[in-house]
Amino acid sequence: MSRAFVNEDAGGAAPRRGYGLPARDDPGFDAAAASALLEAARAGETESAEHATGYYWGEPRLREHVQRIQERARAEGDDRLEQLARRYLG
Repeated sequence: MSRAFVNEDAGGAAPRRGYGLPARDDPGFDAAAASALLEAARAGETESAEHATGYYWGEPRLREHVQRIQERARAEGDDRLEQLARRYLG
């Protein structure tokens, strides 16, 4: 699967910011990782979030979480987040 926002992410591979992720064995990790990837994409830092979460953009394991985020974004009128979720799922 192709990676999104590659040109926007040019730079080092180390996370540029903390993502406040729970431990990887925490049951909420995947939901937090999905949110982190989408919010990082909004900020043009997809590569940083991929490094922090261990998941690449489009990771099938996160689809369910991204779908929930997309539904919430639609309900809240957050057009940009809805668009990013649609791209992730695309």
